Amino acid sequence: MEKFTKFGLKASAILFVSAAFVACSNEQDPGLEYAPDMYHSVPLDPYSQVKNNEYNPGGLNMRQPAKGSVARGKMGYNMYLSADNAEAAGTELKNPLEATQAHLSEGKVLYARFCSPCHGEAGDGQGLVGQKYKGVPSYTAGRVAELPGGHIYHVITNGRGRMMPHGSQVNPEERWKIVMYVQQLQKGITEVGAAPADTTASETGTEAPVTGTPTDNTVTPSPTK
Repeated sequence: MEKFTKFGLKASAILFVSAAFVACSNEQDPGLEYAPDMYHSVPLDPYSQVKNNEYNPGGLNMRQPAKGSVARGKMGYNMYLSADNAEAAGTELKNPLEATQAHLSEGKVLYARFCSPCHGEAGDGQGLVGQKYKGVPSYTAGRVAELPGGHIYHVITNGRGRMMPHGSQVNPEERWKIVMYVQQLQKGITEVGAAPADTTASETGTEAPVTGTPTDNTVTPSPTK
């Protein structure tokens, strides 16, 4: 009986090793792939690179869009500047929104939602987050008080220094409304009153389109640098 038990164990071990070897072998025939076009797209898919693309440089499907082109539903998310920085935006971008009480009121609400935790309700840098992390300047102090609207818009979109980008939280139209209210805070005015300067579209400046998809699920500060 003991011999049969040992023989059975040896046979089982041999079968197990054989099965493992066959399973791990690269010599297996995987068979035919039925309707491969269902798995591998014939059109160029930017997120799936099955083989080298003979039409595009570098053989990649993904390419940078042509300058000036706008993806569907993304109008206003591209800023075509001579240089991608806040300084260039300050001279080349002008607020395309009309300076109205309605826009200012909406800008104040958006500012309270996204900016006041750091910059404070009065724009003095004394929000609850600003008090903890320190170094948040007042909108009425120094060069911050002179920042043009395009500069502020660029920082809202892309962030600067310790401030993170907010382009995914507020759409272009909302950003310009925030800019409008921030420029009022630069003058030390917290109440929605007369429209501040530099908030209307310029005939010579590059206007940023104002459509987009709004979201409001993150509390973040408005630009100061």
